[in-house]
Amino acid sequence: MEEKTHHHHHSTNKHIPSSKSRTPLLHKPYHHHVQTNPPPFLLHPSSHQNLNLVASNLPSSYYYYYYCYFYSQFHNSLPPPPPPHLLPLSPPLPPLLPLPPPHSMTRFHKSLPVSQVVERKQQHQQKKKIQVSNNKVSGSIAIEEAALVVAKRPDFGGQDGSVIYLLANHFLVKFDSSQRIYHYNVEISPQPSKEIARMIKQKLVETDRNSFSGVVPAFDGRQNIYSPVEFQGDRLEFFVNLPIPSCKAVMNYGDLREKQPQKKIEKLFRVNMKLVSKFDGKEQRKEGEDWAPLPPEYIHALDVILRENPMEKCTSIGRSFYSSSMGGSKEIGGGAVGLRGFFQSLRHTQQGLALNMDLSITAFHESIGVIAYLQKRLEFLTDLPRNKGRELSLEEKREVEKALKNIRVFVCHRETVQRYRVYGLTEEITENIWFPDREGKYLRLMSYFKDHYGYEIQFKNLPCLQISRARPCYLPMELCMICEGQKFLGKLSDDQAAKIMKMGCQKPNERKAIIDKVMTGSVGPSSGNQTREFNLEVSREMTLLKGRILQPPKLKLDRPRNLKESKVFKGTRIERWALMSIGGSSDQKSTIPKFINELTQKCEHLGVFLSKNTLSSTFFEPSHILNNISLLESKLKEIQRAASNNLQLIICVMEKKHKGYGDLKRISETRIGVVTQCCLYPNITKLSSQFVSNLALKINAKIGGSMTELYNSIPSHIPRLLRPDEPVIFMGADVTHPHPFDDCSPSVAAVVGSINWPEANRYVSRMRSQTHRQEIIQDLDLMVKELLDDFYKAVKKLPNRIIFFRDGVSETQFKKVLQEELQSIKTACSKFQDYNPSITFAVVQKRHHTRLFRCDPDHENIPPGTVVDTVITHPKEFDFYLCSHLGVKGTSRPTHYHILWDENEFTSDELQRLVYNLCYTFVRCTKPISIVPPAYYAHLAAYRGRLYIERSSESNGGSMNPSSVSRVGPPKTIPLPKLSDNVKNLMFYC
Repeated sequence: MEEKTHHHHHSTNKHIPSSKSRTPLLHKPYHHHVQTNPPPFLLHPSSHQNLNLVASNLPSSYYYYYYCYFYSQFHNSLPPPPPPHLLPLSPPLPPLLPLPPPHSMTRFHKSLPVSQVVERKQQHQQKKKIQVSNNKVSGSIAIEEAALVVAKRPDFGGQDGSVIYLLANHFLVKFDSSQRIYHYNVEISPQPSKEIARMIKQKLVETDRNSFSGVVPAFDGRQNIYSPVEFQGDRLEFFVNLPIPSCKAVMNYGDLREKQPQKKIEKLFRVNMKLVSKFDGKEQRKEGEDWAPLPPEYIHALDVILRENPMEKCTSIGRSFYSSSMGGSKEIGGGAVGLRGFFQSLRHTQQGLALNMDLSITAFHESIGVIAYLQKRLEFLTDLPRNKGRELSLEEKREVEKALKNIRVFVCHRETVQRYRVYGLTEEITENIWFPDREGKYLRLMSYFKDHYGYEIQFKNLPCLQISRARPCYLPMELCMICEGQKFLGKLSDDQAAKIMKMGCQKPNERKAIIDKVMTGSVGPSSGNQTREFNLEVSREMTLLKGRILQPPKLKLDRPRNLKESKVFKGTRIERWALMSIGGSSDQKSTIPKFINELTQKCEHLGVFLSKNTLSSTFFEPSHILNNISLLESKLKEIQRAASNNLQLIICVMEKKHKGYGDLKRISETRIGVVTQCCLYPNITKLSSQFVSNLALKINAKIGGSMTELYNSIPSHIPRLLRPDEPVIFMGADVTHPHPFDDCSPSVAAVVGSINWPEANRYVSRMRSQTHRQEIIQDLDLMVKELLDDFYKAVKKLPNRIIFFRDGVSETQFKKVLQEELQSIKTACSKFQDYNPSITFAVVQKRHHTRLFRCDPDHENIPPGTVVDTVITHPKEFDFYLCSHLGVKGTSRPTHYHILWDENEFTSDELQRLVYNLCYTFVRCTKPISIVPPAYYAHLAAYRGRLYIERSSESNGGSMNPSSVSRVGPPKTIPLPKLSDNVKNLMFYC
């Protein structure tokens, strides 16, 4: 799931009275509000009438909780049921009573006919069916916003597959819903950092405990404090004199080597607290509902309470916490270190409120001097200390600014606790910088540091760091250090990413042990005082649940264990192709003939025809051709002309990875009209059979072939809904955004659609650039219309059903995406006469932290086909977790599918079976993939569009003067280059 950053506005009062004053507080006794009614399972067994009444009013998830509890009595895997005063969302009821199954228990009856499930669903949906107006508004069909409700679960979960017992990293949170929470707004002036703010709160609690009525409130480090009791008076004022440690660095030849603790500086802060609201967790159900989510402010308060303990002991980034004490710190090169931490988040689930806890690894900037940091980060500056007089070229200056921009630093030439964020570099080198003092007199920067601090600047020819856009404020690089606890900005190199992945690549049993250790350790969410203060209890045992293993589909060509014995189902014929060598030593170039021979043989073995005779001869080019766009384009045109403008493929063998790869792809696919396949000399010199096989599969997929096909077509798997003569189109959509501190590049949206039926394994793509960081796809109606046109040309019919998979959407965006993008799809359909297909809109989420473990203590991952749609899923909406791939390394991450709209009226079994079977149809893979192919193709296509944009903007360059960057309104969107007609209907993005 995507994480959002909330910005809080602090108001600062400049007037601080000289005498300390504080609003007097009366000590108020602390009262817990406890549920006094006995839970239903304590009723006498003879009271069948009461039991039936209670049973009929309870969701079936509570039956399942107690099923797991009774099951655990024989396996010692779950704690005893919660005491009556610590309740989940509703009181549970044991399922093992001799009662006739109520209506809510039908999920346990496998013999329930599908027709009855569908009939009930149709009756339910008729009440809330979307009302479509016949009046055309701006050429689209108007959807009533009030009627747009996220799809509810159509049944009580799927029944297909064999049962497997699993553990999920969800920990049940028990709480008293009548417990009142008091929310206070906090203003501290002068405005401190989060670390200093927490120190202020800690001192207040220690020195003025009576003022807080003897409790320890929870503080988010910014503006919000939550307390289980009300303070006396709505407004409070405190003055805190806080000793803040300063540090000064020891300088060694102009570089910073170590930090020495210095004396502490006393600083006075004023703290104002104001009561904002008081609330509890009582459910606010609407009439006719049997479940409603907890109030959002209550969930947020519980989240802050559970984050209080880890916040005090770790560095927090988003919803994750990192600490070197967890034993996961490792230098990964390039001025970065990898840190191990943990992620935690509260979630509404069928079993109640649960804390999702997972292992987390991320890269941080190494806390060293800026000069030493640049040495490690940029290869061309490794000799900087030995060559103090060197200047930076314009290109080098851009790279340095890119590496340092937005990083926080502090200075070591004076005692200070202030941090600065790097805004850019100065135009002038340090030696030539002059600045005005308070009296308006201009001073030379180098003379100023020598006169005031006795320090002579060593790196005179480097620019200074500029830390303000509005006014001149310069810091010499050699006097600055990188602040600790900063997440690494920018893109990790391949080597860094590999090291980070290795740090997070634990076997399932190892990952589970780390999570369990956090839950019981000193940094865990329940190890502090807050849970006791707020009457919370977090289970320390993972959730036991029952999953199912779906049967894999039969394929027309059964796949062996490896590619050596494999054949593709549909092979292509490649008559005209060329090989282009870029760079490489003479020894490497001598391996080309052997590589061509090996590749053609492997293609023939797989069923792909690749002509053994390339165009005339190999085209050998120097590496620098990738730095010259016009030269690269002329060379590619020359190769195309040599094939009478009828070339199918260019294989490009490169000496090493190069930024010009993006230019090569863009020119080939938009200007020349030919598909390219790139590979590296180090790989072709090894000539491993696996590498050559993978290369052949990618070539086959790009030119129009496919790896396999289902033995029984997709309609035969869901005969109730799908028919061979009623075509269905599968679509996928994704949006990629620029890196976090890029504030001008456009986002790129891509939509793909299948163009064959019933095979549904060939997809065409459409890409568009759109407003910077815009998640909603702006031109979705145009792209869907084009894909429907392509489908009609290929199949001669418009599809009866559209099944749309949307990637990259967080839960907070569900309703907005549904409202706007569903409207766009319907608008596209309205452009065809009398065309109104049934639409299913599903969100595909890979970025979540739910992990599933086998109950037996082995090292194996859960098997492919494992599906979970109970206990840890949404209490009412239609979602499920599916692990469709074989986890070879690390711990498998199941994909989360959340269906937002379903006019096709799938049952749980039908949709889960369809998604799992589609995962076997990926065109370039011999095994099932982890996410449904349309979503994966959309991701690849969006990445290709991002490549086009990034290279275009880099080629255009830009001004190095940060003050020259000014913009009113959003930046202009750079349009993507138009794809060549020869390429646009091929899967060139694979």
